Amino acid sequence: MKFGIVVFPGSNCDHDAYYATNKVSSEKSQFLWHKDTSIPKDIDCIILPGGFSYGDYLRCGAIARFSPIMMEVVDFAKKGGYVLGICNGFQILTEVGLLPGTLMRNKSLHFICKDVNLKILNNSTAYTSNFGLGEILTIPIAHGEGNYFAEESIIEQLEGENRIVFKYCNSNGLIDDDSNPNGSLNNIAGIINKEGNVLGMMPHPERYSDRILGSDEGLKIFYSLINNI
Repeated sequence: MKFGIVVFPGSNCDHDAYYATNKVSSEKSQFLWHKDTSIPKDIDCIILPGGFSYGDYLRCGAIARFSPIMMEVVDFAKKGGYVLGICNGFQILTEVGLLPGTLMRNKSLHFICKDVNLKILNNSTAYTSNFGLGEILTIPIAHGEGNYFAEESIIEQLEGENRIVFKYCNSNGLIDDDSNPNGSLNNIAGIINKEGNVLGMMPHPERYSDRILGSDEGLKIFYSLINNI
């Protein structure tokens, strides 16, 4: 399996994603420049990494959506290709319309960088098949705009179609306000599209990809992908 990692001006988690995917993939990962106008045919999954694309000017992800490569990413996704948006990548996915809703300023209005607990609500996706249903994943967040918001009808649709993959919870798996770090509606931390090939999540699995970093729990997401593709 081969991953393609898009690099925007302001990306700062691209090398983290490169390191994590190279640890689990039998093939080398490849960087894709934001001005590229084509995606290599051997790419199986595209990662939109975290960071501050274009300095987060105007609105997080709002400028990145117009990068030449994003037209190719949208086409790639619509043809069934796997796309994983992490943090700023999730913001870009909502801006380009591959996922519904938007990411707003954290409820506290502060940038938050810490470990959080996530409850796996859907382990039938290509990204979570290595997890047990209800399993708790502990990985970091690092964002100022991670507050997921969507219209009530969209939230109901996401809930009804089991498309909310991760929710913030406490260490015992309880989903409550105290375990919500940013004010996201329904404690939403990650969602998937209806077809199941596009996932957006605010926490960073790539930052916990080696025990020397404190944990390698995040690798289970990438192993899940490899087992499914």
